[in-house]
Amino acid sequence: MFDRYEGGEQAILVHINYPQENDSEDLGEFESLVLSAGIEVVQIITGSRKAPHAKYYVGQGKGQEIADAINITGADVVIFNHALSPAQERNLEKLCQCRVVDRTGLILDIFAQRARTHEGKLQVELAQLRHLSTRLVRGWTHLERQKGGIGLRGPGETQLETDRRLLKIRIKQIMSRLEKVEKQREQGRQARSKADIPTISLVGYTNAGKSTLFNVLTQSNVYAADQLFATLDPTLRKVSVDDVGDTILADTVGFIRHLPHELVAAFKATLQETRQATLLMHVIDATDDRCDEKIEVVNAVLNEIGADDIPVLFVMNKIDMLESFEPRLDYDENNVVQRVWLSAQTGAGLDLLFRALTERLSKEIVCYQLRLPVNSGRLRGRLYQLQAIEKEWIENTGEICLIVRLPAIDWHRLCKQEQQLADYIIQS
Repeated sequence: MFDRYEGGEQAILVHINYPQENDSEDLGEFESLVLSAGIEVVQIITGSRKAPHAKYYVGQGKGQEIADAINITGADVVIFNHALSPAQERNLEKLCQCRVVDRTGLILDIFAQRARTHEGKLQVELAQLRHLSTRLVRGWTHLERQKGGIGLRGPGETQLETDRRLLKIRIKQIMSRLEKVEKQREQGRQARSKADIPTISLVGYTNAGKSTLFNVLTQSNVYAADQLFATLDPTLRKVSVDDVGDTILADTVGFIRHLPHELVAAFKATLQETRQATLLMHVIDATDDRCDEKIEVVNAVLNEIGADDIPVLFVMNKIDMLESFEPRLDYDENNVVQRVWLSAQTGAGLDLLFRALTERLSKEIVCYQLRLPVNSGRLRGRLYQLQAIEKEWIENTGEICLIVRLPAIDWHRLCKQEQQLADYIIQS
């Protein structure tokens, strides 16, 4: 669809430092991204500038250095650790005589490799098409509008206009399919809401250990690996938490610095699980020197998707890689647990995590004394199933007296299902 050089598997990486910018890209993270895409790095070219060059982003001299490196190494793609404009990409490709990919294109390529479900593939395709639509400009300048004359009259569209129209049609088709998926997810969320089942959403920077923690907590086998964006498709599993009952744990896609807006928009249905969660479990790599910066990145994405007002429990993961560090809980001045230190790999501190979830989700425990009629065996059985009965005795009249203690969320759920329950309360 677009007249460009073919991309390959051997790459030259380009990373430019801007000393005046605080939010600069990380070269180490860039190399990890490239390796995650399965690309062989043959050379890394670095430099420093005060501001991007309008034509080549890197300047004329550095651009020629990259072109010479292509000829020497035989690499077939140049990858920039920055967002390039469509014009800069075209100018660089003309200079280097090979494919040029920017940071956004690289992340989109990784997402395309990782997508497994039909929904995930649709979301990635939507993001790719939106990215491509901005790069069609002058991509077909060699094709002029068809001229008139007998046997030469055409539809009056240039190839560029045709491509734009086809892109719009395909984007519309994908968005229609994703709307159906979003409606299905919304129905599931409404059902959980009616049943008062809380949802915990795992969020965090990519490769922080979310999927490993998810597998340990749910005894699942979700794909987990030491690479960026190992998880792309969302997964929901049920977890039982003391004094809370069943909860839904959602494993979601990891965030990254300057996550492309095309991806945020395309993954709207997936990120809806995060926006409507009861609690966010923010998983952090405790061994990372730049963890504070990455926390800010995650907070920025949460703000962008409208999930910045949801309560957060910080999970400091990978403490097994820290010297002589024991699992612990950190509380704030109001005695509310804010941070859990653990290792998902070894399982150290998981008991503390469940204790923290109980404290953050149960919030309120209610205690009632009930007097049940003789024929209320089914209701009594429900209370035993909930492990809510602390004491029980039988009155002379045959009525059953109970002292029950259970989370408020379970009590309200039971009252909805057993409408006569409130009539049996003696005292609270």
